[in-house]
Amino acid sequence: MNQAQALLTPLPVGTALIPGTLRAEMDARRASGRGFDIREALRLIVPLCTRLADLHAQGARLFVNPSSLGYAPERGLQVIEHLAGVAPSLPRDRACLAPEERQGTPGDARGSVFAVGAILYELLTGASVGPGMRRPAEVIPDLPAALEGVLGKALVADPKLRPADLGALAQALHNVAPAASMRPPMASDVLLDEDGIEVNVSMSMIPPSVAPQGGAVAPAIPAAPAMPRFQAVSGDGPFAVAIPTAPQAVRNANDPTQKLADLKGNLESDPRPRYVVVKAGMDHGPFSAVELLQQIASGQFLGTDVLRDSFLREERAIQDWEEFAPFAEQAKLNRDIVQEKKALDEVVQKERQGMQYKALIGIALMGVILAAGGGFWLRKRANKQAELAVQDRSGTIEVDVKSGLSGPKQGGGAPGAGGPRPAGGGNYPVLGGGMSCEAAQARYVEEYKIGGSGTPADLTAGAFGAVLNKGSYLNACGVPSNMTVNICAAVQNGRAVGVSVSTSPSNPGISSCVSGQIRGLSFPSHPRLDVTRTTFAAN
Repeated sequence: MNQAQALLTPLPVGTALIPGTLRAEMDARRASGRGFDIREALRLIVPLCTRLADLHAQGARLFVNPSSLGYAPERGLQVIEHLAGVAPSLPRDRACLAPEERQGTPGDARGSVFAVGAILYELLTGASVGPGMRRPAEVIPDLPAALEGVLGKALVADPKLRPADLGALAQALHNVAPAASMRPPMASDVLLDEDGIEVNVSMSMIPPSVAPQGGAVAPAIPAAPAMPRFQAVSGDGPFAVAIPTAPQAVRNANDPTQKLADLKGNLESDPRPRYVVVKAGMDHGPFSAVELLQQIASGQFLGTDVLRDSFLREERAIQDWEEFAPFAEQAKLNRDIVQEKKALDEVVQKERQGMQYKALIGIALMGVILAAGGGFWLRKRANKQAELAVQDRSGTIEVDVKSGLSGPKQGGGAPGAGGPRPAGGGNYPVLGGGMSCEAAQARYVEEYKIGGSGTPADLTAGAFGAVLNKGSYLNACGVPSNMTVNICAAVQNGRAVGVSVSTSPSNPGISSCVSGQIRGLSFPSHPRLDVTRTTFAAN
C-alpha cells in the first residue's frame, strides 16, 4: 500500500496526527525551524480552491483543515473526503474551521473560503487564526499588500458578510504572484458577495491597521527586504572583500517571559470589542483584548469564567483559550501570592501579640514575686523587731521569811514597796544553781527560817528587770514571733539560781534553751533571794 492509498483508507475518528497530511508536513517544518515562502504557499492553495469549488458544486459539505488534506510535493494538496467529513480534534486544525462549523456542522463553500484563508495564514506566518493573531505584514515585512487584502476578505468571521466564491478567491491569489501557480478558471478579480457588493472586511479575523489617533489607515506599504550592512572593506583592488557587521543579538523566542510579552502584543494589536464574558449567568462586555486582559489581571474575571468570541462564535472557559490561559494563570498566581502574604502577616501579627501578652504576663508575675518577697522581708524585719519588744507583765518578788513571798516590787525606795531598804544585817541562805524558780523559792524559805537574820539593803525590781527584760537572749534560741514565753527567775548573788520557762504553743526545746540562756546572765549582786517574772507576748 503506497502513501496515497494509506490516506484514502478510513481512520478512526480522533486520530491526532496523520502521516502524509499537510498538518504532518507543517508540524515537521515548524519543528526544524522551516516554513513556507509565499510562492510555495500560493502554489499549493490556488489549485486547492479549484478542487474545493468542484466538490461543493456537487453538494459536498466539508471540514477543511490541514489534517484533511493530503500533501505530496509533486502533486500538491488533495482533499481526503472521509477525513474532511469529520470534525478535527487538534487545536490548530480547529482554528482553521469557519466559526459556523465549530459547533460540529460541516461547512459549504462559504466555510471553505474561511478555511483556505486560515490555512494560507498559517502557512505564511506559522501561527493559527484566532485571538492574538497578527497582521501578516507584521510577520512578513515584504508581504504584498494585495495578499493581505485577500486574506482579510477570506477571514471575515460573519458568514453573512463573507464571500462564497472559491473561484474568485483562486483568481485573486493567482494575481498576487502569477508565476507561482497555474492560472485558475476565469473568475472575478475581486472577492464579491452574492449581491455584487465588495466585501466589508471590518469583521475580518485579521486585526485592522490603526493610526496613532485610533482611526483606521490604509495598509502599510511592505518594507523592502533587509540587506546586510557592511562596516569595513578588507584589501584593495579587484579582490576587495566587504566585511559584514556582526549579527545583532537575536531574542530568545522560547523565553516564557518573551512569549508572554509577544502574545500580549498580538492581542493588543486588535482593538475591536469582540469578547464577552459570562459570569454568574450574566454577560459582561463586549471587551477588546486589552480591556479583557485588564479585567483578568485585576481579578474581575477568573480562569473558570466563560469567554465568548463573537467573531469565532465559540465560547469556553478563559483557562481553555490558548491565547488567554497564560494571563489567567499569572493573575491566579498573583492572587495566591497576595493571599499567602496576607496569611503570613496575620500569623506574624498573632505571634507578635502572643509575645506581647507573654511579656506582660511575665512582668506581672515578676512583680507579684517581687512584691511577695518584699512583703516577706518586711514581715521578717518586723518580727525581728517585735522579738526585741518586751511587754513586762510582772514585777520582781522578794522572799521574806517573816511574811513569805511579798508582793511585787514596783520600783521606788520605800521598804516593803520594792524600793531601797534600810541597811541592816542578817544571814541569808545561799542556794546552788540548777533548780526551778519555785524550788529555789521553797529552798530559800526553808533555809532562811533555819538560819539567822539580818538584812542588808535590798535591790529594786527594776535592777533585775533591766537584765531579764532585754529579751536579746530569745534570738539565740530562735523564738518565733507568734510564741508567748513566760519566764520566772530566782536571782541571788548576781546569778539565776532557779529558772522556770513555759511557752505557748509548747516547745520544750525552746524552753530549755531560754532557761539556759537566763542561767548564764549576770544580775545585780545581792545576798537575798529575789524572784522576777517576765512575759514576752506573741504579736
